[in-house]
Amino acid sequence: MAALDTTRTTTGSFGLVGRIGATFAMVVNAVVEWNDARVTRNALSGLSDRELEDIGLCRGDIEIVVEGRR
Repeated sequence: MAALDTTRTTTGSFGLVGRIGATFAMVVNAVVEWNDARVTRNALSGLSDRELEDIGLCRGDIEIVVEGRR
């Protein structure tokens, strides 16, 4: 008869497979963040100076907004 221990909690790494999965997730997250920054930069760059002024920005603020410092 086999017994399954269900009282254990899973913490930490799952060895090589866990590290590979964590690395893959980290790469995917970096690509998603890069794409979000690219889309935001393109959208703000497409606005006129007047439209940027309406939302309280100037052309020099675009990179600051994209980097998330504002």
